[in-house]
Amino acid sequence: MTQPLWLFGTHLNIVADHTTTGGQYDLIEGYFPPGTQTPPHRHTRYSEQLYVLEGEFTVWAGENKVVLSPGESYLISPSTSHVVAVLSDQPARGLVVAAPSAFARLIAAVGTVDETEPPDMALFERISTEIGDELLGAPGDLPST
Repeated sequence: MTQPLWLFGTHLNIVADHTTTGGQYDLIEGYFPPGTQTPPHRHTRYSEQLYVLEGEFTVWAGENKVVLSPGESYLISPSTSHVVAVLSDQPARGLVVAAPSAFARLIAAVGTVDETEPPDMALFERISTEIGDELLGAPGDLPST
């Protein structure tokens, strides 16, 4: 069940969600163009494991900053403020496992087929609240410790 969508400059494929995992987890493949950076945020109800397939991700999580290369992974525990960025001039591709399932619901509801189409921010805020996600700043900001 691959469902490719764009969300805030990243190309995301929902590989597995609550419909195929019994709600245990989501598996999402993400393509991040150079310079892509999430806003600071946290997931209060699920963990996020990032595994790097290609390129390099920089992750700020709480007080930690890590740079991940292919084959490396990082677990972001629930309620940890974090930012994921691609700071190099090369794109990055990775897998995200969100457990229990919730993140794929946000992507499916708010993601767009056209990368130039902006997401519906009212819907984004509503679904984020429902699944326990909190925005903590704007893109380009780093998480506060």
